[in-house]
Amino acid sequence: MLRKVRLPDETDVPALGQGTWYMGEGRRPASAEADALRLGIDLGMTLIDTAEMYADGGAEKVVAEAIAGQRDRVFLVSKVYPHNASRAGVAKACERSLQRLKTERIDLYLLHWRGSTPLSETVEAFEALKRQGKIGAWGVSNFDTSDMAELVGVPNGGGCAVDQVLYNPEHRGIEHDLMPWCVDRRIALMAYTPIGQAGRLLHAATLAAVASRHGATPAQIALAWGLRHPHVICIPKAADPTHVRLNAAAMNISLTIQDLAEIDAAFPPPRRKQNLAIL
Repeated sequence: MLRKVRLPDETDVPALGQGTWYMGEGRRPASAEADALRLGIDLGMTLIDTAEMYADGGAEKVVAEAIAGQRDRVFLVSKVYPHNASRAGVAKACERSLQRLKTERIDLYLLHWRGSTPLSETVEAFEALKRQGKIGAWGVSNFDTSDMAELVGVPNGGGCAVDQVLYNPEHRGIEHDLMPWCVDRRIALMAYTPIGQAGRLLHAATLAAVASRHGATPAQIALAWGLRHPHVICIPKAADPTHVRLNAAAMNISLTIQDLAEIDAAFPPPRRKQNLAIL
């Protein structure tokens, strides 16, 4: 059984979920992408992350196909564009996402990144959606510590459940201040691109050596590394069955002190504040 992460509202979600960035773009048949997501659900990765931005809503349509007939098994996450983050804009964007997803609620709705709309207005819109039952919880993405501090200072801003950020061995800046800040406030961190981008991380000799000791792949080691933290949710994307199964199996890998020390040596933790890495 996959480990769970508890959100501030006491909801337990899988520590390992599924991302959908680049799905719905025609690179693969949408039916095959939906099949991959369904396999992931069957393997326990029942948290699915998507966004109105991904393929201009196309990824949400793939998710709709994947969760048809099993909506209640899934913890559904979607995100709103910053330019739709006004009171009226959030309501309309959420309605469009609900229609594409063919569901009556989004379990966690995130502001994709910070824009020009005052945070107080966006939070007010999120809270209205909660009261209407259209979303279960709300959060943010790509917010650094200063942004989070400002957020919790606005009315109802303390209701933020998650900050979704880039986090993998190559990008550890959040460990300096954002991660402890969120942990202290029981705000979960959701790691996107947890196995790196474009394969650079997966060619690292250190990950290959650790993987060899565990009979695993470098991608599985990168995932196990992210999952070592009890407040982190990882959302790798996998569009084919083999990768889906490999991702799910990463939850069973326990990295040793030696493994972690070698990864630290190759990818040192931050010694000072770093700008938040964003893709």
